[in-house]
Amino acid sequence: MNSFKSILSGFFLSIIASISYSQQSLSLSGTINDEKGAGIPFATIILKSALDSSMVKADITSDSGVFTFERLKPGRYFAEASYIGMTNFTTEVFEMNDKPVILVPIILTENAKQLEEVVVTATRSLVEVKADRTIFNVQGTINSAGENGLNLLRKAPGVLVDNNDNISVLGRAGVLIYVDGKRIPLTGDDLTNYLQNLSSEQIDKIDIITNPGSKYEAQGNAGIIDIRLKKDKNLGGNGSISGTFGQGKYAQGNTNANGNYRNKKLNTFGGIGYNKGTRWNNMLFDTYQNGLRLDESNISTSDYDGLNGRWGTDFFINKKSTLGFLIGAQSNTSNSVSNNITYISNQARPNQVDSILTAPNSSDAKRNQATFNINYAYESGKNRLNVDVDYGSFRNEANHNQPNIYFNATGTNIISQNKNTYNTPVKIDIATAKADFETEVLGGNLGIGTKFSNVVTDNTFLFYNIIQDIEIQNDKRSNQFKYNENVLAGYVNYSRSINAKWNASGGLRIENTDATGDLIAFLPELEESPVDFNYTSFFPSAGVTYQHSPEHVYSLNYGRRINRPDYNVLNPFREQLSELSYSKGNKFLQPEIVNNIELGYTLKYRYTFKLAYSNTSNQITRLIGPDELDPRAGFISWDNLATQKLYNFNVSLPFDVNKWWNVYMNLSASYIDNQADYGDNGIVDVQAGTYNVYQQHTFNLGKKWKAELSGWYGGPGVWGGVFLYDPSYSLNLGLQRKFLNDKMNVRLSANDVTFQSGWSGVAEFNGQKSFGQGNWDSRRASISISYDLGNSNVKSRKRSTGIENESKRVGG
Repeated sequence: MNSFKSILSGFFLSIIASISYSQQSLSLSGTINDEKGAGIPFATIILKSALDSSMVKADITSDSGVFTFERLKPGRYFAEASYIGMTNFTTEVFEMNDKPVILVPIILTENAKQLEEVVVTATRSLVEVKADRTIFNVQGTINSAGENGLNLLRKAPGVLVDNNDNISVLGRAGVLIYVDGKRIPLTGDDLTNYLQNLSSEQIDKIDIITNPGSKYEAQGNAGIIDIRLKKDKNLGGNGSISGTFGQGKYAQGNTNANGNYRNKKLNTFGGIGYNKGTRWNNMLFDTYQNGLRLDESNISTSDYDGLNGRWGTDFFINKKSTLGFLIGAQSNTSNSVSNNITYISNQARPNQVDSILTAPNSSDAKRNQATFNINYAYESGKNRLNVDVDYGSFRNEANHNQPNIYFNATGTNIISQNKNTYNTPVKIDIATAKADFETEVLGGNLGIGTKFSNVVTDNTFLFYNIIQDIEIQNDKRSNQFKYNENVLAGYVNYSRSINAKWNASGGLRIENTDATGDLIAFLPELEESPVDFNYTSFFPSAGVTYQHSPEHVYSLNYGRRINRPDYNVLNPFREQLSELSYSKGNKFLQPEIVNNIELGYTLKYRYTFKLAYSNTSNQITRLIGPDELDPRAGFISWDNLATQKLYNFNVSLPFDVNKWWNVYMNLSASYIDNQADYGDNGIVDVQAGTYNVYQQHTFNLGKKWKAELSGWYGGPGVWGGVFLYDPSYSLNLGLQRKFLNDKMNVRLSANDVTFQSGWSGVAEFNGQKSFGQGNWDSRRASISISYDLGNSNVKSRKRSTGIENESKRVGG
């Protein structure tokens, strides 16, 4: 790794030494007005090169509709102006030589039908707000350098990642993760590992859909997060390469390459990424139960090594039909060690240790996956058809070594020891087929579709006792868990404009679920009957949008969704930190049903406000409690709450302090009410409010330098059913400079510089009270270098000129 750092540092220094910068003084200015001659504030103006139509600069107009571009190079340009609700306008080509240019006022006319989406233009490179989703543009933040997919979600608006890497949106758990529009059928540690092996340099944007319509599968209470990987749509060949090195407590790095070739007959694209490094995690628990105090610490490190790639091609059969395929693969290995120590004492004498349990664990894991997609798209006039067939294969193998050694109070003499190993191979196969058809009916858009999915998981747990250095399989602890799920769905939805101000939509999705969970014991006396699920559910959705005026838009949306328990939470295997600290699933979990209502308001197509309410029955949640057999042991498991009510308010505020200082802020506040009665096993009656503030400040320093200051602050709240957590925060710094005609981008970042993004809190349930805290290797400095290989086959666009040469005023 030291040699890697030396090579990267030398490369970086040699590039900088070869760069020279010459400042240009040309400027372009003008105004964008409506039909009455009034300036339009916050309109988008994009300056493009007439040579290849590439974007040179972009800006928004001031409150009076004025825009200015500084430090332009001599050349031929044209400009594109747009504003929501108005028809776009493109100027004629004009030339800049040695004098400033002032454009003739650009006039935009109203277009009542153009209400589909809006870019938050003050920071549009970071966040876009559309009619059905919020888009987080990864390349819009310098501090994405060196990050992975999971950590990027921590920075996305309205998204929260808790101490167990569970992801929630607008305070709601149960979010589905997609990649390029395809669902990733992973949860728990498998999903965490997958996201950690996606680098930020591979990701183009993240779509956050909080209230999906009936077209989308009903699974996922919190909606959908769709991670979109890089893919270029320009003609010709193009690509990019990048490399990142980061240093925290340990080093991490990645390299990536993406390429694309497009002509009139096909578009083929692909990418490959490699990452390597060490992750670190620390957890502390101070637990009181059954008259005992257990003071537990766990420090773990994991060396990882991963390779991922994808390749796809779209064949343009004719103007109406496209046939394509997409192949993806990921392979990674990890070697982990952890040192778990528990000091055991009597609760009456909490500081007087009676005995010490040490569990120096080690494990090695291999995870491989391959996904295949064939798709067909047809569009002719009012009719559109999309067909997708997908198959995914996921194979995991993990071997764990766990000695449990008990010492006396001073840690000098061994009292007893119990050494174990266990292996956990996992096989997951998922196949889906779906078809979506859309057409125009009665002045609106009608959509119908169907989908079938089959998920098969095979989890084996082989537990061994080590006696005199010989592994002996413990059939009482070993078993196999198989889960088979079939879901057949059909939907219909309809949307149309009622008049110039009102738009309405509605839909219904019907899903039949047939699933079986079969726990196969290795001893006949432990055999249990399979758990079967077979039910049909209806999921209505509806929405209405009212545009009071061009700058005031209101929306109201309703949706009913389901969250089915998956193999991770159903699987009853014991995953141990030690024999006194473990987690397990619950094969008797029931699916949870949620009703979501969202009221939204958008001001000036820039500032968004959303009030959401969710009522969930059979909420699937984590619970912390004492073991029924061993008074010293505690565990984390899953169960259904009776109900959960959640209220959330979210605000997105982009604004400009001045021309060189842009700010994006997202504020979210939630109130949660958890209720459940498990009889002798405990009562859950928890109410908690929480809030989260994220902000990013971007400073254009001139001469192609850009700086960034970002961070978040999260208030106290509740995770799972009963864990009340404390406030935490993170502060990030970034610096960016472009070189070589903007083809090379160098980013420096420092994340969590105060090292305060960890967690702490307390859980009390069923006679157990546990105080916990933890952190991970979040404080990190990174350098990222990317190089755009450019486009090899872009033809110039021919446009007529109409420049008044003497006054340098350009006709619109």
